[in-house]
Amino acid sequence: MFDKKSKALKKLRKAIRSGIYSYLILSMLRDGEMHGYFIRKQLEEMGFAPSEGAMYDMLKSLEKLGLVEGFWVMDNRPRKCYRLTDLGREVLTELESDVRSILRVLGGGEGGD
Repeated sequence: MFDKKSKALKKLRKAIRSGIYSYLILSMLRDGEMHGYFIRKQLEEMGFAPSEGAMYDMLKSLEKLGLVEGFWVMDNRPRKCYRLTDLGREVLTELESDVRSILRVLGGGEGGD
């Protein structure tokens, strides 16, 4: 029984984290482009600590969905930066509504107790 519980918790926690991280990344990119290292540092400052590999997997996934666009910037060394696409802005707007609804249900947002 314990093995099933652990497996279920691991799977569900991973799904929740992935959704939250993706939403936060889209939100951060609303105001402009950022390179991956800075996105990761911002997430850490918010109390989230995705591994470097997990974060770049999320960025790749968001790129494949057409929500963000990656491009190279040449500073002292090449860095890959990301920005929201028009589709990403549309999706983020709808997700914000979903997040507000979830927070209301959980009692932590607008209209919550």
